[in-house]
Amino acid sequence: MNLTHRLIESHLLEGELRPNTEIGLKVDQIFVDDSVGPLISLELEAMGIEDLDPALAVAYVDHLLLQEDHRNSEDHLLLRSAAMRYGMWFSPAGNGICHAVHLERFGVPGATLVGSDSHTCAAGALGMFAIGVGGLAAALALAGEPLYLDMPEVWGVHLVGRLQPWVSAKDVILEMLRRHGVDGATGRVFEYFGPGLKELSVWDRHVIAHMGAELGATTSVFPSDGEVLRFLTQQGRPEAWKEIVQEHSEFDHVEELDLSQVEPLIALPSSPGNVKRVREVAGTEIHQAYIGSSANPSFRDLAVVARVVAGHSIPEPVSFDVNPATRQILENLVESGDLGHLIRAGARVHQAGCNGCPGMGQALAPGRNSLRTVPRNFPGRSGTEDDRVYLCSPETAAVSALTGLITDPRDNCSAPPTIQEPENWIVNTSQLIPPTPRDQRLTSLLVKSSGHVPIPHFPKIPDTFDLPVLLKLENDISTDEILPAGTNVMPLWSNLSEVSRFAFTGIIPDYAEKAVAVAESGHLVIAGRNYGQGSSRELAALSPRFLGLRSVIALTFARIHWENLINFGVLPLCFKDQQDYINTQSDHRLRIEQVHHLIRTGSGIVENTTIKSFIEVTHDLSERQKTIVLEGGIISMINHESQLGQPTRKLE
Repeated sequence: MNLTHRLIESHLLEGELRPNTEIGLKVDQIFVDDSVGPLISLELEAMGIEDLDPALAVAYVDHLLLQEDHRNSEDHLLLRSAAMRYGMWFSPAGNGICHAVHLERFGVPGATLVGSDSHTCAAGALGMFAIGVGGLAAALALAGEPLYLDMPEVWGVHLVGRLQPWVSAKDVILEMLRRHGVDGATGRVFEYFGPGLKELSVWDRHVIAHMGAELGATTSVFPSDGEVLRFLTQQGRPEAWKEIVQEHSEFDHVEELDLSQVEPLIALPSSPGNVKRVREVAGTEIHQAYIGSSANPSFRDLAVVARVVAGHSIPEPVSFDVNPATRQILENLVESGDLGHLIRAGARVHQAGCNGCPGMGQALAPGRNSLRTVPRNFPGRSGTEDDRVYLCSPETAAVSALTGLITDPRDNCSAPPTIQEPENWIVNTSQLIPPTPRDQRLTSLLVKSSGHVPIPHFPKIPDTFDLPVLLKLENDISTDEILPAGTNVMPLWSNLSEVSRFAFTGIIPDYAEKAVAVAESGHLVIAGRNYGQGSSRELAALSPRFLGLRSVIALTFARIHWENLINFGVLPLCFKDQQDYINTQSDHRLRIEQVHHLIRTGSGIVENTTIKSFIEVTHDLSERQKTIVLEGGIISMINHESQLGQPTRKLE
């Protein structure tokens, strides 16, 4: 078997290794981040789940760092108290981004990892099976539930050759995006193998696995080989290593990627899939070069930039933003002298965290061009409504920062710097707070403020829908567009009634008002392909549900958002015929009779009563998911079972 099948089989609790059938996996590790961690705390409370004894679990503060008022600080306190109550490690503000810190301190080859961030898949760099999920699914994992997902196909990527000068791992994943687009890996795992692996460090593999989320992949998997042992030894954890390598593996599909043929690439606004060669857009003026983040987090990624700009000064008006991923990496940059190079060149050095990637700072003036090493450039994600964000490698960003123009780094006359990591790597774990002893957890109370509003229990789904279509959306609508992040909205993510006012505001500013006006009956949204791509933020499902959304009918869905809709009792349906999507408009009214029968059988008929037509719809819900939707969502289902004296399986 391939590595993916071996990892799945060794954790399989339910189902079988047959593509497109639901499986349940044992979860070894869990992490939650502060963007949804406070909401997860409220969800555990809403489900009445008290005494948890999770597998290794960590709570990270990394998103809500811009403390312009009290709200983010209150979320930090709530998450810290939840870590104490539920037995999690706690990584406080400034310690670093969840993906990078977890790789350094907790990742274990061969383990399964569930995280409340879509880029959890980055841990595949260590030979883990790592999956990003919505917050409610992470809450259930904390409570001991299996990880449920559809068994993916496994596509092998055979790596040969070696990267050329001025080309790095970011260009490799951009090449994959150029080949497959933002939904080309839906329902698939990309597993990397071949002689080219020896050219890629663990951090290089992290870059590639991390942005597998932008391909729509379930996850990405690399072997655990000598390079993983070297990394874990550097981190002071050699005992965590075990060898997990491929021998003679079979895949559902195999493609070859010759690293020697990869060029410097760049994703143009406003999609990670809009990839061109850097030379095709060279000469375009830039006003920001933003380097770091979870997508290029390593010492090497920042040190190569430092040595490119050493002895130079970044020209005005370019803002040269440096975003270290972990305090540990920042400390090693200080020791090596590379931080000094960055500062002398004019860098604006920010604290270790997510910062501008989800729009929490470093926003640019409208219409100006920003080169960023972040993973996503969806419209408005940077915090500026009229943003123009390009995604590129650290090398391209550094050389372009010096010229003030998008520049292919190969056109720089000098040879690229050679980066050797410090021989005496500084490992600093002083900021990590270990779990509270078990006998003290139940006495720890959640520290809530007036902005932490309880999660409502939604009613069971009715047997007839007669609903207006409030929105018709195009292809590739992201969760950033459904429920934005940024400084205005993220501090409200634990206050459902307040944050719901921002649902779809980038598309239709008065969506919330229109939804409230028809709240008694509810409403529908229709969409094109890949609806809900991007972040795992479950508020993109929960906020519209709070406003009365009962069903989304789309051509296709992105995996995590589809799961989030189900978990909150929103019925996800697919048009069988694309023409029906084309014909249905936002001022139409749709009627579905025998909704329960449609849910149980997987197909049915929707009547468009406005234009007197009939629409065939389908869904791929598992038997478990059918029950969840019929009950109005997981929280309602668990509370209903509790009232009947039937505790949910595995929550006893």
